[in-house]
Amino acid sequence: MAEAPSNTANTPAEKVRTFPTSPGVYLMKDVQGRVIYVGKAKSLRSRASSYFHKTAENDRRICDWIGEVADIDFLVADSEVDALLMEARLIKDIQPKHNQDLKDDKTFPYLQITVGDDFPRVNFTREPLDHGVKLYGPFPRAKSLRGAIQVLQKIFKFRTCSLDIQEGDPRWRWFRPCLLHSINQCTAPCNLRIDQDAYRTDIRRLRLFLDGKKDEVLRELREEMTEASKARLYEKAARVRDEIKALETLNLRGDLAKHAQPEVFYVDPRKGLKGLKKVLHLESTPRSIDGVDIAHLGGTETVGSLVTFIDGLPFKPGYRRYKIRSVGGIDDFASIREVVSRRIQGLQERDEPFPDIFLIDGGKGQLNAALDAFKALGVTPPTLISLAKREEEIYVPGESDPIVLSRRSFALRLLQYVRDEAHRFAQHYHHMLRKKRTLGDDET
Repeated sequence: MAEAPSNTANTPAEKVRTFPTSPGVYLMKDVQGRVIYVGKAKSLRSRASSYFHKTAENDRRICDWIGEVADIDFLVADSEVDALLMEARLIKDIQPKHNQDLKDDKTFPYLQITVGDDFPRVNFTREPLDHGVKLYGPFPRAKSLRGAIQVLQKIFKFRTCSLDIQEGDPRWRWFRPCLLHSINQCTAPCNLRIDQDAYRTDIRRLRLFLDGKKDEVLRELREEMTEASKARLYEKAARVRDEIKALETLNLRGDLAKHAQPEVFYVDPRKGLKGLKKVLHLESTPRSIDGVDIAHLGGTETVGSLVTFIDGLPFKPGYRRYKIRSVGGIDDFASIREVVSRRIQGLQERDEPFPDIFLIDGGKGQLNAALDAFKALGVTPPTLISLAKREEEIYVPGESDPIVLSRRSFALRLLQYVRDEAHRFAQHYHHMLRKKRTLGDDET
């Protein structure tokens, strides 16, 4: 990383025009040279310049103090993730007075590593534990932190679940790993696919990276790759090579907002999942939910969406969208059968596990259409349910009467969240196709 050269001849507004367009952090200083505010940016020039536009004069968050800024400098970061972590470290060390709320307010998010566990988990939290954990933060923006966690999980493959996994417990040999293992984002200690020492090595490297020691992590990985190659452990060498490449190209991963999972303010995911276990009479707490919705384009063309939730939160790499092929006109039941069938076949082809709960938007008719898809393929369905919008009733196969929950129920709120996210995603696809049709670029 590089620091901007000091140039007292320029005003801050003039100086930011010379900033690079790379990621980094900017440091605003008063007339005595003291840092009074630290912020991170995807593009230093664009973000820092925004403070000196006329529109900023009406921004209540900065208008009271922006006049104190006499100078501004920057530090370049390798990526937006690095910038986010650098910002948190600088605020913690410098404690700028206009980042005051962030220094002590526990409502801001932290990245928490449960170092006291046999297989430490990494998670986003606003209520950090008092012991047995390593905390990073607090961070100013929850969405950026969620995005960073997901990006880092692709490299270090840590677990984010709340399972109590203990080394040597033979029961875990029969546990089914979730989708994260199937898409190579978790090494699945829940199924003993990795031993404690190897897993903790990954966590140690993650901590080095979070502490700003990426070069040390890369040096270790290159040494490990060389040793594996000499020992003719070519599969291991290739895996380590891919990890090195992922770290080296971290700055090419784009906007963190694309990786971020939405915030859930109105539902506690853990309570929602426990509630679903109870009301659906499940043997264990569910971890994964698929939600299906159908949307119509201009009254003729039909599209389907499928969203995936893991541990009560959206998992966007698992999202799928479908342009309905087998149905002419509007037929929601037939469209649901097609979407569910294509989802089943896709999971089987990729050897991925079925979700614990399959949620269909609609009533008993939509539920039966989904059930027909499983029967036609000769597949035993997971827990299959539907949620009807008007009365928010839950239908299950073989039961004539729906389950009716309190509107304040955490279980119902979680199902509504999945259903609404599937609807949002379907409508987004619908609008994309309509735009393409308008522009004469129809999708096949």
